[in-house]
Amino acid sequence: MLKKLKVLMVDDDWKLRNLLRIYLSKEGFDTVEAAEGHEALLKIQNQSFDLIILDVMMPNMDGWQVCQSIRKTHSVPILMLTALGETKEKVQGLELGADDYLTKPFDPDELIARVHALIRRASTASSNQMENDVLNFPSLSIDRDGRQVMIQDRPLELTQKEFDLFDMLAINSGRVLSREQLIEKIWGFDFEGDARVVDIHVKNIREKLKKGGLHYSPIQTAWGIGYKFNPEVKS
Repeated sequence: MLKKLKVLMVDDDWKLRNLLRIYLSKEGFDTVEAAEGHEALLKIQNQSFDLIILDVMMPNMDGWQVCQSIRKTHSVPILMLTALGETKEKVQGLELGADDYLTKPFDPDELIARVHALIRRASTASSNQMENDVLNFPSLSIDRDGRQVMIQDRPLELTQKEFDLFDMLAINSGRVLSREQLIEKIWGFDFEGDARVVDIHVKNIREKLKKGGLHYSPIQTAWGIGYKFNPEVKS
């Protein structure tokens, strides 16, 4: 018997959690509920989840803070729910490591489609790893099998999507990849978010590489097109 996929639902509105439970249970998911951020983080420490649905507006600890805390230790896909329609609010969630967002009120079919898409992408990213495949660059190595980036033998903490993006650029070293190509390969054909998600993730990766002690910037901007990996360019 196949193990059911488990989803953590984090929202202070019990009515919405109940609706989410009904929608997801019909799709065969196991569901776990958390009414606020601290409770969610405790459950994440003690259980393994395939997806987290996270509301933004919650008391005491908002969804952005919860997302940021999760990303320090976990790469599980995060779908954020927000009643805020402004793009800047959605961009903030993506900057903190969210994988997708959905504005309330939402259509149940769209919710389920996004849930399946996120889990499918996470599964594909895991299954596409190449065994014992390590990419080596000056002061930098990428263990594709272990999904680990090292700077002078020190591990660099990247989120799942940050690693996927960095890896995709690295294996295509010297080749310019457009934002559309990167979205298609990493987020999938059905991604309906803002194309700036690529820019946000590149910005985060660059900052982490610099803080990690890398003396050059391997991700170069191809203005008006996208990005390319060039380990020979000094910062």
